[in-house]
Amino acid sequence: MTIQRCGWCSDDPLYIAYHDLEWGQAVFAEVHLFEMLCLEGQQAGLSWITVLKKREAYRQHFFQYSIAEIAAFSDDDIALKLQDAGLIRHRGKLQAIRDNARAWQKLKDADINVVTWLWGFVAQQPIRNDVPDYRLAPAQTDASVAMSKALKKNGFKFVGPTTCYAFMQAVGMVDDHENHCHFKTTS
Repeated sequence: MTIQRCGWCSDDPLYIAYHDLEWGQAVFAEVHLFEMLCLEGQQAGLSWITVLKKREAYRQHFFQYSIAEIAAFSDDDIALKLQDAGLIRHRGKLQAIRDNARAWQKLKDADINVVTWLWGFVAQQPIRNDVPDYRLAPAQTDASVAMSKALKKNGFKFVGPTTCYAFMQAVGMVDDHENHCHFKTTS
């Protein structure tokens, strides 16, 4: 039996695993949400498969640390990371990970549960869209525009409305699996 997947999912095993095991599944773990928000920002101007292929290097450099540790990175730490070809060597994007950690930490210091705050943009419930073809799914929505504005206001970087929508899809705030996809949620 052939499993039906979304049309954007290529035959690359890394892409298949991401689609089947992660994309569109509701995430409430703080570190995973932070990782995905930052990785979506790394994608800007690139393909997602490029980011997926570099994900382990990002985990080694950033996401196996606590958000507080990333927030403490110096400019020298970022300069050192720029030398690793395993990462996307764009100073602004790498600095954004540190800046996002600082912004995240600032929200937490203000007694804001960032996970709940982020999920508030979808009223704490995944939005399940009717998607006959992935090319018909929006690139941004009112919710992603609102999230983008709120994140930017709080000091986050590389979080435009399209990036926020891709983040919302990735972490299951939005289910945009195509209707025929085996992984489309029904509940």
